[in-house]
Amino acid sequence: MINDATPLLNLCKIKEPDFVEITATAQILHSFYNGVESVAILFLKSIGERLPNDMRWHKTLFEMVFGSNSKNIVMLGSGLKDKLQKYMYFRHFIRHSYSSELIWSEMEPLVKNLEEIWGTIKADFESLINDN
Repeated sequence: MINDATPLLNLCKIKEPDFVEITATAQILHSFYNGVESVAILFLKSIGERLPNDMRWHKTLFEMVFGSNSKNIVMLGSGLKDKLQKYMYFRHFIRHSYSSELIWSEMEPLVKNLEEIWGTIKADFESLINDN
């Protein structure tokens, strides 16, 4: 997904995006976080972990990724927690807002750091899978 989005992400790094580009970039950020959650869910299911099923399940799942699960397995390094939390908050925001409410200055750091953060997350997930 990120490879397909590279042209848009690169464009947004060199110029302020217009409305259509901001809206598309918001969808990329939303999809990115959903993808991270999907991988986490698959891994937690594979180890027999009970998944959250309440109004705060995204937040609970987030905490489970960082070790708050019955097996105390830390799926992602603690250095990612604050960074990834910003994507989770954005995911919540985008699900409950309109494109006209998007503010580029708030999205820009998420876009600029996306590829680096994905690289770290991917490496952590690969190590986790290889170790289990």
